[in-house]
Amino acid sequence: MTDDEAGFAEFVAGRQAALSRTAYLLTGDHHLAQDLVQAALLQAAKHWRRIHTSPEAYVRRAMYHQNISWWRRRRHVAETALGAYDGASTSPDSDLRLTLDEALGHLTTKQRTVLVLRFYEDLTEVETARALGLSTSTVKSTTRQALARLRTLAPELAELIGADA
Repeated sequence: MTDDEAGFAEFVAGRQAALSRTAYLLTGDHHLAQDLVQAALLQAAKHWRRIHTSPEAYVRRAMYHQNISWWRRRRHVAETALGAYDGASTSPDSDLRLTLDEALGHLTTKQRTVLVLRFYEDLTEVETARALGLSTSTVKSTTRQALARLRTLAPELAELIGADA
């Protein structure tokens, strides 16, 4: 095994779980999330010599772009609620997690993606817009609409969402 291969294998072993969590939040589907991570890691493997100094940013950006590409291709398909996640919940407040999963399942792919980048990935509005190829005003309006929809669908999440967020 070459040094490049070893470095890539080490990166995948160390970051795959975190990348999978983000991918699940982006897609809302465990199997699509696996496909998303796999596609991004395949891209990273092809360009490893060039990106080995900051592979995390490259892989996450690849995931965002691939997810956008998928959502643009599926625009004509009706949105469906999130299915059950295969993993066991380790959260002490699994009721909140189930409520949040169900509420996120009622958002459009674009709304869910913007919320994941803004609040899970902790990107600014400008960074989110840049990552998704949208205008900052689109990110702001999509965030506002998604949070309003969450407040309507799951009022019990009000404390988590915030009254004026």
